[in-house]
Amino acid sequence: MPTPRLTDRRPEVSADELVDALAPPPRFDDVRFENYVPNPDEPSQQAALTACREFAERVRSATDQRGSWFRSLFGGRKAARSDGKPGMYLDGGFGVGKTHLLASIWHAVPGPKSYGTFVELTNLVGVLGFAETVRRLSQHRLLAIDEFELDDPGDTMLVTQLVSKLTDAGVFVAATSNTLPGKLGEGRFAAEDFLREIHAMASRFGVVRVDGPDYRHRGMPEAPEPMSDEELTEVAVATEGATLDDFDELCEHLASLHASKYGRLVEGVDAVHLRGVHAAPDENVALRLVALADRLYDRAVPVKTSGEPLSALFTEEMLRGGYRKKYLRAISRLTALSRDLAKS
Repeated sequence: MPTPRLTDRRPEVSADELVDALAPPPRFDDVRFENYVPNPDEPSQQAALTACREFAERVRSATDQRGSWFRSLFGGRKAARSDGKPGMYLDGGFGVGKTHLLASIWHAVPGPKSYGTFVELTNLVGVLGFAETVRRLSQHRLLAIDEFELDDPGDTMLVTQLVSKLTDAGVFVAATSNTLPGKLGEGRFAAEDFLREIHAMASRFGVVRVDGPDYRHRGMPEAPEPMSDEELTEVAVATEGATLDDFDELCEHLASLHASKYGRLVEGVDAVHLRGVHAAPDENVALRLVALADRLYDRAVPVKTSGEPLSALFTEEMLRGGYRKKYLRAISRLTALSRDLAKS
């Protein structure tokens, strides 16, 4: 029997399923404040842990947030707030545990609540429309946004308007983003960008800095060398629950799917094998690969490749451009996933 291929899958996801799926991905099912381990060499991590616990406690103790903006239009009472800002922004580099802390906040707060990446939120608005997204999410106590992105002005302002409506409705918001590695030590580069882009509500966000090296690579070897095509095929055939795809064919398949379906595309897959990996030919393909890498990482799906090393997935020109942050994150995550399969 031939090894299954991702390119044979045509997933469908309804609007209701998109809303119901607004929760931390499986990789973060078990994370809590109690199992976040601050790097002893980075005091900002312990300080961030304390700040996140306090934020979660404020959300828990706040008056019921379900007196939403939508109902207030009809005479309802806007939700009361505790003292302190309704928003928290975790600012720092790759792999310092910001997503662990964000998911821990989400787990510590009673529902209704929602959690999604920046891209998942823009996808949700694309499917539901802005007004319906506001109506649904304003019923929630907390919105957690992972990887708030500042590189697309249109999407940034769309999510900014969404967050503004939700905080007006009494929803607390916690968000993370990344400072570029080259900007660490130069002050709050990402934080300043974030607050400038959301200037209309900047006073409602407190910024918490989280510094340190990428834990995914701390004391770890580099990504395994790519296998030959023959070796990769043998490993894929011998691995239960695995898929095997030609890289170029998968890139074409991703172009035919809305990014909101990438999670469903890899659902139930135990390992992904990609044959003939090479640098993305253009920015559109590169950004689809970033989205796929995020969904694979969310679900802890190991990856094995042949062809060029994963570090060559994006060209030097791409890594100097406006999406550099996304590409570096994808390389970091795919490298970690390739080590996962090497250990299995």
